Amino acid sequence: MIVTSGNRKRRNVNHAAYIFIIPFVITFLIFSVYPVFRTLFLSFTNFKGFGTPDFVGMDNYVRVVGDKFFWRAFGNTLQIWIVNIVLQLGIAFILTVVFSDIKYRMQGLGLFRAIFYLPNIIAATSVAFLFSTLLDWRYGTINQLLAFFGINKGNPTNWLGSSSVAPYVIAVIGAWMWFGNSFIMLMAGVQGISKDYFEAAAIDGAGRWKMFSGITIPLLKPILLYVGITSLIGGLQMFDLPFLISGGTAGNPSGKLQTVIMYLYKFGFETGTRQVGYAAAIAYTLFAIILIVSVIQFRAMRDKED
Repeated sequence: MIVTSGNRKRRNVNHAAYIFIIPFVITFLIFSVYPVFRTLFLSFTNFKGFGTPDFVGMDNYVRVVGDKFFWRAFGNTLQIWIVNIVLQLGIAFILTVVFSDIKYRMQGLGLFRAIFYLPNIIAATSVAFLFSTLLDWRYGTINQLLAFFGINKGNPTNWLGSSSVAPYVIAVIGAWMWFGNSFIMLMAGVQGISKDYFEAAAIDGAGRWKMFSGITIPLLKPILLYVGITSLIGGLQMFDLPFLISGGTAGNPSGKLQTVIMYLYKFGFETGTRQVGYAAAIAYTLFAIILIVSVIQFRAMRDKED
């Protein structure tokens, strides 16, 4: 009810609504906001998981910048991510071209969406076990099939034990897990584009590739920016798949599967190497790298649009 007194208006507010959001706010502050600032604080200390942390200033960050093992882990992560995103977006683009073709109008899009997205909802532990079994160099199904067709017979490929092959195997597995997610987002973007553009282009004699490159891709730039940034964030935070397949934070073979988060985990949680303050500094260094690259991506995409 609104009460008017001269030129002033006063409204009765139902404060009961605030009671219902208090649990969420408290949970958010405890489990989301507090850990962020606590980690930032610890990154300036020599905290080892017990005792009283002593302030050491920027020493941990200086150590991260000069840590060759950190940069090696970052290089491994970047290598896996680049191959992953190229395959992931490549497959998603091809499927988008096929299913958005105005001439053939592929049926069953909903069913195919569910099938393509299915690997994304399978637990990483199950995926790691599955591919560890399939790619076992002695008894794995892949090598058995290759031997059956006369390929690598008597000389099976050590897919997960070769430092030159294992990172690309992880990248391919990651692309298989995530291409369905990218495909769904690209298709959602395509379905938001007016069909009049495609029909007019078809009348003018434009081919499928001409329509895709001249209409679809330019209008999908916001979606591509989102996919690129989220993929970068997820790729540089890669942990579960290489950790489970390599069997630990060492990232064997020869450390080629050790990612930045595995390196962080080694100092943050493993007994014997626990240096929580240094692990916190690694976390915020990675955050700074992701932030800088994301800003560059955003600016590059915006400049192209201008």
